[in-house]
This record gives sequence, C-alpha cells and structure tokens, in this order.
Amino acid sequence: MLVNCFAYQDGKRVADHFTPADVGRYIGRPECFVWVALKDPEPGEFSELESQFGLHELAVEDASHGHQRPKIEEYGDSIFAVLHMIEMVNDELVVGEVDIFAGPNYILSVRNNAEKGFTEVRARCEREPELLRLGSGFVLYALMDAVVDRYFPIMDALETELESLEERMFNGGAARANIEDMYALKQKLMVLKHAVGPLLEGVGKLYGGRVPQICAGTQDYYRDVYDHLMRINQSIDALRDMVTTALSVNLSLITVSENETTKRLAACAALVAVPTLIAGIYGMNFETMPELKWAYGYPLALTIMAVIDIYLYFRFRKSGWL
Repeated sequence: MLVNCFAYQDGKRVADHFTPADVGRYIGRPECFVWVALKDPEPGEFSELESQFGLHELAVEDASHGHQRPKIEEYGDSIFAVLHMIEMVNDELVVGEVDIFAGPNYILSVRNNAEKGFTEVRARCEREPELLRLGSGFVLYALMDAVVDRYFPIMDALETELESLEERMFNGGAARANIEDMYALKQKLMVLKHAVGPLLEGVGKLYGGRVPQICAGTQDYYRDVYDHLMRINQSIDALRDMVTTALSVNLSLITVSENETTKRLAACAALVAVPTLIAGIYGMNFETMPELKWAYGYPLALTIMAVIDIYLYFRFRKSGWL
C-alpha cells in the first residue's frame, strides 16, 4: 500500500499526500524531488511508479522478489539499496526488508515484512531544511542511518542475553538448556551479521573515491553510517567469540561435574568393597579357617569393617571425593 507521497523543493515541502499518478507534476521541476514510501505494495502500484521514475529493470526485479542480500548498487545516475530491518519480538529476531531507489529527483522506499516505518526520519529531514536542500542523497543517508541505528538496541539485548546465560551457567543451570540457548544466541548474531557485513563495502563506496552524483556533498554523513556499521560489526565478532568461549567453558564445567560424580561413585564403591571383601573371605566356610569357631570372630570382623570404612570415609572427605 502507499504510505505517503511528498514533494520537496529547496528544502521545503511543497505537496503531500498526492497519488502516484501526480508524481509527474513535480519530478520535472528544478531543485525538486519526490519522496514516496510503500509497504508490501501490490504489483500494479509498483509498476506505475516504475514507469514514472524510470527505475532500472534489474533493481525492480530484485525489489519485486524480495529476500535479497543487503547491498548497494549503482544504475546510471540512480542508486538501489537493500537493507534488512531487524526487530526483536518476544526474544526472537524478525527480519524484514527495505528496498530504496534513489535518483536525482526521487526517493522511493519499499518495505516488506517490516512494521516499523520511517515517520521519524521524515520529521528529522524536515527539521533540517538546509540539509534537505541536498536532495535525495541526504534522504537516502537518513533512511540508511535510521535502519543502522536500530541495530544498536538489538546488540544491547543480545549482550544482556549472553550475560544472563553466563550467570545461569555458573549458578548450576541445566547444561543442555544452556548449550541450546547459546546456540540460539549464536544464530541471532549470524542474522545480524548477515545484515551488517555486506553493507560495509557498499556504504564505503558512497563516501570514498568516486561517489555517485546524488551523494555529492553528503560524503561525511555516509562515513558516519560506515563508522556505525564498523562498530556493530566489531561488536558482533566480539560477542560471537564470547559465545564460543562460553560454550567451551560450559562443556568444561560439564566435564568437571562428571569427574566429581565419578569420584563420589568411586569413593562409595570403595566403602562398600572393603566390607564385601572381608565378608566374602569369612563366608567361604572352610573347615580349617582360623577364628571360624571363635566366639569373638563375628564381632571382630564387623569392627574391622567399620574401622576401615570410617578411616576411608575421612580420607575421602579430606581429599574432596565425598
């Protein structure tokens, strides 16, 4: 559906809430550009804007199919960008997509499977008319900056989740559940990595070397987006290393726990084995066995069993086996 349709000239809004059929009235004006936002558009709705803006067929094909890898591509004097919009819903990451077409006199954003829009981005741009005069290149930056900034709260939530898992791990939580949750966290980090990693190279081309014409004058802003992406990417790598380390520590704790259990079982077996040995020897009932008919033989055997077991018990306690 059509979310909004605005026209800007010289940094100020000159028209709003018009239909795609009226786009042609504004894109031909000097120093004027049109900002159109779509959400899960119908095929006919998208094709009408395709003809109005003269969008490249390959970019339109990618936007129509969706589920694209994040990227930034240049088609003549226009730019096509694909960004993943990630939202945290009930501790799970929901991945949407926004496709942005930016040309000299238009900016078109197409959201797919993403609920949160860009109302605050439009408000921010309109509060800075001197920057909005730079045209669609600044709006492209503002949209990309908004998407990238939304990754930071997700990183904070994942770091908090790891801290909780580490605390539970050292407090004796269920080992299997800990491992499953750590692998789930690692998968979330991979989702975020797939959203951030491919953008680094693309954004780098928008501020360094030969930049596209529509980005001229906004290189400093794209460098800021690149810096944010680098910070997030480094945080992801660091957090992934921490998760890997936590998994190793958790497995080591399992091994230590199993060793402790083995030692306790061995100690208990030793306490049972000594009386069993003595009882087994005197239970053979050979005719010529010493003390077989001695009146104090039975109490003496029980006493020896008890003394040895008491001695072994305290030795095992002292060595930490019990």
